[in-house]
Amino acid sequence: MLKAKDIMTKDVLTVNPDATVEDLARVLMEHKISGVPVVDDNRRLVGIVTENDLIRKNKRLHIPTVIRLFDAFILLGSGRMEEEIRKMAAVTVSEICAKKVVSITEETSLEEIATIMAEQHIHLLPVLKDSVVVGIVGKADMVRAMRYEASQ
Repeated sequence: MLKAKDIMTKDVLTVNPDATVEDLARVLMEHKISGVPVVDDNRRLVGIVTENDLIRKNKRLHIPTVIRLFDAFILLGSGRMEEEIRKMAAVTVSEICAKKVVSITEETSLEEIATIMAEQHIHLLPVLKDSVVVGIVGKADMVRAMRYEASQ
């Protein structure tokens, strides 16, 4: 059975947490990719950033609902508003990237990868070896692998 090391993209494009959002957009467009791992100077994974993060940065701000109950005013959803404002005002990748990243190892099976992608709605999985990014598996890699397995 195929494993992550068999299907992963080994020449992984990455960005530094201090890269600008504009630089990120340029990298994604120039290379026609949907996202990249965010790594420190030692290539250790610190997050992941995708086109969706860029899109969310430009979405409409939802003002929280205010409910009056007796003599008190209750603000619903104010915690999310603070997070939305922070991401909308972001200048660097570290401000918009997801810091809780699901990753896999080189030995992760195709079946496990498919399960993670389907159940957790994740489309890019960094492949780590000792916390260092050594590859990435995306949806296109999975489709190619399934096509290969079907032809065998």
